[in-house]
Amino acid sequence: MSIFSGLNASASALTANRLRMDVTASNIANANTTRAQYVNGEWQPYRRKMVNIAPDSEKQFSTVFQKALNTNSTGVKVTGIEEDSEPFKLVYDPSHPDANDQGYVQLPNVDPLKEMTDLMSASRSYEANVTALNATKGMLVKALEIGK
Repeated sequence: MSIFSGLNASASALTANRLRMDVTASNIANANTTRAQYVNGEWQPYRRKMVNIAPDSEKQFSTVFQKALNTNSTGVKVTGIEEDSEPFKLVYDPSHPDANDQGYVQLPNVDPLKEMTDLMSASRSYEANVTALNATKGMLVKALEIGK
């Protein structure tokens, strides 16, 4: 185990949570976008995106705990960004340019309340990792001062 593994773990989590915040901000910005992509000859609304995060090592906790000194793999990684398969919302608005023959408009499957909750969660995770990074940095500095 490297003396920098704590810094590496915090850095990977900071990167992953920054991406979560970016994707959530994109979802909020496109909450009313009815023409996001052209599919099969017609426009489709924006589809909510989600970030998948996994541990950097695919080991069980007990294995990691027992072999912690022999592993260099710490932190998390983004495994992908996927679209939410939830159906689009239908809203009756016959005056809208994208309304169908019955007067309904397909709106994105973005729920602003869910997005704000995700944004708060990612923001708090980011703060926690900054705190862990600063604590690790402080311990390393103190360790170097001992060697003087």
